[in-house]
Amino acid sequence: MDHKVRLKAFVKLGAFFQEFCEYVNNNAVSLENDTSWKEEFLQVVNNAKHYNGWFTQENILLSIKSWGHLLTVHNLEKWLNDYNLSKNTSKTVALILAGNIPLVGFHDFLTVLITGNKALVKLSSNDKLLFNFIAKYLIYTEPTFKESIIFSDGKLENFDAVIATGSNNTARYFEHYFSKGPNIIRKNRNSVAVLTGQETTEELTALGDDIFTYYGLGCRSVSKLFVPEGYNFDDFYKAVYKFHPIINQNKYANNYDYNKAVYLMSEFKILDNGFLMLKEDSNYGSPIASVFFEYYTSLEELKIKLEQEKDQLQCIVANNFYTNEIAFGKTQMPELWEYADHIDTVEFLLSI
Repeated sequence: MDHKVRLKAFVKLGAFFQEFCEYVNNNAVSLENDTSWKEEFLQVVNNAKHYNGWFTQENILLSIKSWGHLLTVHNLEKWLNDYNLSKNTSKTVALILAGNIPLVGFHDFLTVLITGNKALVKLSSNDKLLFNFIAKYLIYTEPTFKESIIFSDGKLENFDAVIATGSNNTARYFEHYFSKGPNIIRKNRNSVAVLTGQETTEELTALGDDIFTYYGLGCRSVSKLFVPEGYNFDDFYKAVYKFHPIINQNKYANNYDYNKAVYLMSEFKILDNGFLMLKEDSNYGSPIASVFFEYYTSLEELKIKLEQEKDQLQCIVANNFYTNEIAFGKTQMPELWEYADHIDTVEFLLSI
């Protein structure tokens, strides 16, 4: 399949994503004669939450909308123009996908297919329906994809490389099992925000998007704050109060109640506003409905610390602090060329 044909198919998918979001937002009213694909996708979206209670329609649509904006001719060409895709030799790449947020492994899926390779996909049980529908639509758009997309529920065999995502524990298994061939093994990572006390209300509110989007379940979700000694959290709590309806989501509320009980029984000191707890802690990965914080005395020393521990970090949210920092409110909006774990998957595939 020619590179331009593959690109065109994903552009059509992106357009479909955008049309679908408009279709849902207009309460399933469309002026188009043929709405069968949208109706089928809406049913898939509604069923997905039965497999994963965190996959609310709001969160699924957010992911679909984001990919709809990314999958354009301009973005895809800007991303791929720096690579010589003609040197790619078609290979089968095993993809072991996570299921913590909707379509979390889509970038790997896209990268493998658009570079001219075959995707041997092992889906998470938490996110089976969305990928199956997307594959079906891609094949409808470009039938030659039928030979390039293979889903497997069993043992993965006959592949040339692997890209696997999991926890630190499963990553050790992946590293042992897949060590003999080319691989990318992704482990747990977390995102942090560095505050100075000079942030505007708008910036702190935007930080709320980085914390609460997808209920904080993604590696790009801010799970820890670094604040100066004596920092007053009142402005932070006021700025993020708009997110308080999140406590009405049952799974989030259950986690909030459970983690609060654990903290109180352990006599940990926490700050609490009724839907988000703040706990001083040196770790990066905080439980759902809570965010860790740590005081710093020197921004330069903090910069050294974060550089030394960068393998544990996905995003650093800040304002004029760090070279590759991300602006407040932007962690969940990566560009196509912003790779997970900062590993260039296109270059990886071309080098095999």
